[in-house]
Amino acid sequence: MSTINPFNPFTSFDFSKVFGDIKIPGFDLETAMAAQRKNIEALNAANQIAVQGIQAVAQRQAEIISQAVSEISSAAQQIASVSSNPQELTTKQAEVARKAFEQALANARELAEIVSKSNTEAFAIINKRVTESLQELKALVAAK
Repeated sequence: MSTINPFNPFTSFDFSKVFGDIKIPGFDLETAMAAQRKNIEALNAANQIAVQGIQAVAQRQAEIISQAVSEISSAAQQIASVSSNPQELTTKQAEVARKAFEQALANARELAEIVSKSNTEAFAIINKRVTESLQELKALVAAK
C-alpha cells in the first residue's frame, strides 16, 4: 500500500488510467509516461544530491563557527598576555589578524569546493537524463 504524500496530491493518481483511452495516432502513451517517470526520478536524485550538499555546507559552517570561537578566545588570551609594549602588542595583533584572514580564505575555499562538488554531481544526473531522453526520442523517430 502506497502512502499518500500530503505535499503532492498526484502521488496516488494514475494518469495512464485517465488518459489511457485517448488514442492519438503515432503516440504511445506508455512510452511517454515511462520517459516522464525517468525524468522525475532524475530530478529527484539531483535534488537529493543538492540537499546533501546543503547539509554538508551547513555542518561545515557550524564546525567553522565553533573553531572560530575557540580561536578568538585563544587569540584574546595571547593578546592580553603580551606586555604593555605597544610594538609587541601591534605585532601580536597583526599576527592574529593574518592567521584569521588566512583561515577565513581557507574556509571559504573549502565551502566553495563542497558546493561545487554537489552542483557537479547534480548536474551530471540531469545531463545524463537529458542525453538518454534525446536518445529515446531519436530511437522513437527512427522507428517511424
